[in-house]
Amino acid sequence: MAFTTTVLTLTTGTTETVTDLTSACTDFLGRAAQGGDGLLNLFVPHATAGLAILETGAGSDTDLLSALHHLLPADDRWQHRHGSPGHGRDHVLPALVPPHATVPVIGGRLELGTWQSICLVDTNRDNPERQVRLSFLG
Repeated sequence: MAFTTTVLTLTTGTTETVTDLTSACTDFLGRAAQGGDGLLNLFVPHATAGLAILETGAGSDTDLLSALHHLLPADDRWQHRHGSPGHGRDHVLPALVPPHATVPVIGGRLELGTWQSICLVDTNRDNPERQVRLSFLG
């Protein structure tokens, strides 16, 4: 049984983003899994970001941000009011896009579907620095 962990530090900028982490996860597993089976757990220790497994590059990432705009408008309806206008919605995001994900690893490789990617979803324009903890249990 092995448990290995690392922290990715990302700069997401001052716009809402969906950042593909799949390559970074693959690189980590190359070192941590060493061809074995187990689970990759990802965790974002932030109150305003989440993780999603979805198709990227074909518009789904933009569609996700559009859906979040519809569900969580950046306006003055939120009781949590510090930061930029509508920032309260960023604190609701992790209830819809959770701050954690677990993916099976078989033979040292992520067991994702053909079009699936692991992505950080960040709508918080006030905090451009993010961390994602990757942990392999095998």
